[in-house]
Amino acid sequence: MGPLVVLVVVLVIVLYLVTSALKVVQEYERGVVFRLGRLVGARGPGLIFLIPFAERMVKVDLRVVTHEVPSQEAITRDNVTVKVNAVVYYKAVEPERVVVQVYDHRAATSKIAQTTLRSVLGQSELDELLSRREQINQELQRIIDEQTEIWGVKVTSVEVRDVELPQSMQRAMARQAEAEREKRAKIIHAEGEFNAAANLAEAARVVGSQPVGLQLRYLQTLSEIATEKQSTIIFPLPLEFLNTVVAPSLNGREPTAGGVPDEH
Repeated sequence: MGPLVVLVVVLVIVLYLVTSALKVVQEYERGVVFRLGRLVGARGPGLIFLIPFAERMVKVDLRVVTHEVPSQEAITRDNVTVKVNAVVYYKAVEPERVVVQVYDHRAATSKIAQTTLRSVLGQSELDELLSRREQINQELQRIIDEQTEIWGVKVTSVEVRDVELPQSMQRAMARQAEAEREKRAKIIHAEGEFNAAANLAEAARVVGSQPVGLQLRYLQTLSEIATEKQSTIIFPLPLEFLNTVVAPSLNGREPTAGGVPDEH
């Protein structure tokens, strides 16, 4: 073997050792280093030097992971079967635990999210699921985060997305909503009628206590009618004249031509 061949072999070995000893860790990553099988710690970001054949490194991504939980079928507390899917946002906060405590933290978090989603939905009624979505999201986030904390995983948010109801339940809810709207409409109409009647009664009391006010209201009505060009207006006799005619008749006396009743 010639000297040139030996030199090439040495260069290849040196190059291999250098490339295996120097590792680059990105800003969003951490390198968990093991030395002869024992955990040394997390390193990075930047250029990392590893002892050849003695140390190895496992990279852990620290960015937030968006995981979509597949549609889960669950039975609510009031015995309604629903299908619900959700989205879980989580990230690795302790790289050492992520590598040492769990084999695949992403798959484990996904399974925990699925089972927790069914469990929480089973403890909630349908009305709560539809109206208290934010509280259910917070409860899911708390429960999942408690279970993944020992793995060094932090669940930042859980969002329940679509809630699929059976067709029969959708029709029943539509009828219920329609009946509720009709109920509100009837209540509002009744309140309007009551207020109108109360106002009319108050107006009648005020006008009845002032005879002049009744005449003014009468003249105002004539003025409002006169605004219609196609209306025919018949002006009645003055009220004073009617009093002079009607009052004596009620007393059993006939009025004279001058408006003075005859004595019988």
